[in-house]
Amino acid sequence: MKLAFSTNAYTRFPLTDALLGIKAAGFDGVEILADTPHAYPPLINPQLVASVVKALDQTGLAVSNVNANCSFGYWKHAPPEPYFEPSLISPNPAYRADRAAMIVKTLEFARQIGAQNISITSGRTLGGMPPAKAATQFAESIRPILDRADALGINIGIECEPGLFLEYVAELHEWIDRLGHPRFGANLDIGHSVVIGESVGDAVQTLQGRIWNMHVEDLPGRKHYHMIPGEGTFDWDTLKTALTQINYDRFLTVELYTHTEDPQTAAEKSYQFLNRKFPRKS
Repeated sequence: MKLAFSTNAYTRFPLTDALLGIKAAGFDGVEILADTPHAYPPLINPQLVASVVKALDQTGLAVSNVNANCSFGYWKHAPPEPYFEPSLISPNPAYRADRAAMIVKTLEFARQIGAQNISITSGRTLGGMPPAKAATQFAESIRPILDRADALGINIGIECEPGLFLEYVAELHEWIDRLGHPRFGANLDIGHSVVIGESVGDAVQTLQGRIWNMHVEDLPGRKHYHMIPGEGTFDWDTLKTALTQINYDRFLTVELYTHTEDPQTAAEKSYQFLNRKFPRKS
């Protein structure tokens, strides 16, 4: 297992500074935020791509994931639910089209910087989009995106999120079977499984072979608040056993968007704890 850290903790800093900080903390990988202020898809240009490629080359960091879960950059004035809108199941077709375009742009960015996968969410079932209708809409929205992902050679991982249309691992597994597309899998945030009462071992086992990246964080019980690994109640030994059983060899990516005030300290503490728990093989 390899260790990475997400730049969404470094939103008070430029992207290249975030990469340097994450490398200095000890990590081998980085998850890049596809949103403001780092790599918001409509603003990605050749200059940004070149600067990211240069920084990756200089640091030797691999890209664990490109995180396109949220789109804060889309809104000048945030709506009641800004975090996951626009979504692929938005009741507004213009929003759905805009989200699809942003995802495709993120796929192209991932290809340019050498990433193997991106993450997205399903969106929330807002008024006018009940679950049955959302299922039909999600299938219609995701299929052309998967075709583009296939052409680019990039995997798409859904991140199950408490309260969203796809929030449970079992639901995502059903959609993996339903769509039958080799590029469609999971960006498994194992803390989310704990929050909604899923077994860590069962979640990992259910999605084995389709986990493109894993988000990790500590938690205060089952409260959804991302804490520095080692400072909460998350059962790291159970996770280690589960990952060993499925021979997981991709990244564990620390996601601490709750620690933007001092991301460097959060990154350093995270690496120190996880490197003891998941030491590199010699």
